[in-house]
This record gives sequence, C-alpha cells and structure tokens, in this order.
Amino acid sequence: MTTAEAATETAGKTGEGYERAGLQALRPEGGAPASEDTNLEVILDVPVTISMEIGRTHVSIRNLLQLNQGSVVELDRLAGEPLDVLVNGTLIAHGEVVVVNDKFGIRLTDVVSPAERVKKLK
Repeated sequence: MTTAEAATETAGKTGEGYERAGLQALRPEGGAPASEDTNLEVILDVPVTISMEIGRTHVSIRNLLQLNQGSVVELDRLAGEPLDVLVNGTLIAHGEVVVVNDKFGIRLTDVVSPAERVKKLK
C-alpha cells in the first residue's frame, strides 16, 4: 500500500484530516462566463488588413519570370463577377468596382452575416 493510500484509508476511518475539494464552475471555451455580455469596445480600435480580391490564377515560375509591361494575366473569374472583400484573409463580403473622384472603390453588394464571420474566425 502506498503512503497516499494509507493516509486516505486512515483519514477515511477516523474522519479527520481530509476535506472535500472545492471545484470552480467550468466556463465555455474562451474563458468568459456565458452569462456576461461581451464587451467589444476593447477591440474596436485594433487595426486589421482589408483586401479586395479580383481573382486568382496559378502560373509556373517560368511564366511568372516572362511577365513584363503589357502582359495580361488571365484570372479565374469572369468579367462583371463580384469581388471578394477579405479582412485578415477572412471573407466578409462581396462587392463591385466603382470609381469615386477618379479613385477606385468597392461597393459592397453582399455582406457575410456577423455570426458567419465569427464562426469562420475559430
């Protein structure tokens, strides 16, 4: 019999020398209790990278090295298809190209719901 078993057996017989361990209530993943409202104010000023993706293509290094001024790279999208709007690499919306004061911009045509965006972050 080990020392720990002997101590447990002795304490159990006499009723002295031990007490019930107190356990904390489990919390959902992330650490905050489920009943508390999440305070988003603390992250509203965190900078993120937003990018607009017109399309993608795969090229060999040989073809990449042959590109020069005036070269055309064919993308996987058709003309007029919506662009993807990505924040830190996560799709948040689709949009279309517009010109505002001689600058390009994106008009959002379809925004991914906040619940879906949060789900994609996990």
